Amino acid sequence: MRTWIRKSLIILVSVLTFGVVPPSHAFWSQNQEIPKSLQRTSTSTSNSTSESRSSDHEVQISVTLPEKDSEGEMVDTLIGKAEQQAMIKFGPKISYVIESEFNEVIMPSIIEAIEMTVAQYPEDELRNLAITEKPGGGVSEKIFNIYHAETGEDLILFHVRREKPPLAGYQFNFHYHTYHDQFQTHYTMGTIYWSKDTPPNWQTV
Repeated sequence: MRTWIRKSLIILVSVLTFGVVPPSHAFWSQNQEIPKSLQRTSTSTSNSTSESRSSDHEVQISVTLPEKDSEGEMVDTLIGKAEQQAMIKFGPKISYVIESEFNEVIMPSIIEAIEMTVAQYPEDELRNLAITEKPGGGVSEKIFNIYHAETGEDLILFHVRREKPPLAGYQFNFHYHTYHDQFQTHYTMGTIYWSKDTPPNWQTV
């Protein structure tokens, strides 16, 4: 209610009743407009109280991921280097053709062989496992070796051999040898077909 109307009513009531009946404070309070500044304060306080109540019910959950053990870290390191050495071995011309199939067919067997090798050593010896970084070029079979860095002895050799079965095209036979039998046995990991054309030398750009 506007201020001048309210004042007029107060005066009128006082005159008519000779001041015996004072205006009701409840009546004026109900019809009094709340200033906008107070409205904003009230709304802000309400929101603050609501947020406070909401935050009281929030539960924070912290998740701690398990750390990898030394064996797992060594396997990951050797796998990463194995993939790198294989791509260097193939060279751009061959990797462009066989990389996808190599990752799907051959790499799982390489990972399995690496895990088998790492599992043979106690934790304090794992730091001595290393991988060679000079894959063979030309028509050499060598991809990489895993060896004992302290003694220099080879533990497992990973090779790829070019083959051409009768009446068939060229293919790449992936296999490995281990020190357990002086590297005599061929453990085949898989074969990738090339084509009837002679493949380029390894590491050909």
